Amino acid sequence: MAKLLLGFMGAGKTTIGSLLDDRFIDMDTVIEERIGMSIAQLFDLQGEAAFRKLESELLQELLSTCSDQHIISTGGGVVISEQNRTLLRRNRKNNILLTASFEVLYDRIKNDTVFQRPLFLNNSKEDFHGIFERRMHLYEGLSDLVINVDHRTPEEIVRIINSI
Repeated sequence: MAKLLLGFMGAGKTTIGSLLDDRFIDMDTVIEERIGMSIAQLFDLQGEAAFRKLESELLQELLSTCSDQHIISTGGGVVISEQNRTLLRRNRKNNILLTASFEVLYDRIKNDTVFQRPLFLNNSKEDFHGIFERRMHLYEGLSDLVINVDHRTPEEIVRIINSI
């Protein structure tokens, strides 16, 4: 089974995944390549439900086709779907949660000029914190290894993951 990187947006899943292995697969990147537009554009044109449907289909596809040699970075909201949580439970012992405090994540996302996150752009800080809290509860129930990334470099995080 593939190793899955879980965590809220801004936790560093893409950065860590790309440092872990050259067979790294970023689900958001795959979706963008397949639909020919950014996820933010998809949200604007078709809404979150359309994105979540594509995300669920891709997760199922990757978990059925990827080997234990693959590292997959999931989207931050992959855990909100019961169907996805069922798939993630089947991948036990291979789910790695990258976690950080809300304030660290909020600052990272706010200062990120590359990735525009629709849920960040379209919610107040208080509402965004509520999204964070709901998702953290779900991540924790699905993760086998939890790594707090607040005060760690990407290289330190990679060493922790490689030591398991």
